[in-house]
Amino acid sequence: MEPVIVAAGSNLGDRHRMLLEAGRFLESLSENRIRKSSVWESEPVGPSKFTFLNSAARLSTSLKPAELLKNLKDFELNMGRRASARRWGPRILDLDIIAYGDLVIRKENLIIPHPEYSRRLFVLLPMMEITETWTDPVSGRSVEDHLNSAPDMDIKKTNLTW
Repeated sequence: MEPVIVAAGSNLGDRHRMLLEAGRFLESLSENRIRKSSVWESEPVGPSKFTFLNSAARLSTSLKPAELLKNLKDFELNMGRRASARRWGPRILDLDIIAYGDLVIRKENLIIPHPEYSRRLFVLLPMMEITETWTDPVSGRSVEDHLNSAPDMDIKKTNLTW
């Protein structure tokens, strides 16, 4: 089993409840106890006007990457997510595979490591809390290295847990 990092975000409806539900779902997929980051609040990227709650989890699963992605997307739909024609639009729940061990996958519907993570403080800050040693298999850089060069954005840690 490879360690997997999944980012979770919500900016519609009861954002905290969405993260709580996502945390329980991720626990059900993991072979071991998952490690969850703090919950962070950030400004949206793109056209949305609503702030996001963001977090990340590290889990171990026997699911293959494509199976894991299908499970995550099915769960998003079950929680009420609807397809949007707008990229980076508002969403009730967004679950993304950021890393799957040291795998590099480049398929039409699945890219690992996630292509945007290294430019997103709302992914990097939660990742920093749950991954001490992970190194990006493409760039060879650590999460801390990416964090030091990521574009600035308005983000703060909350007192919420998930």
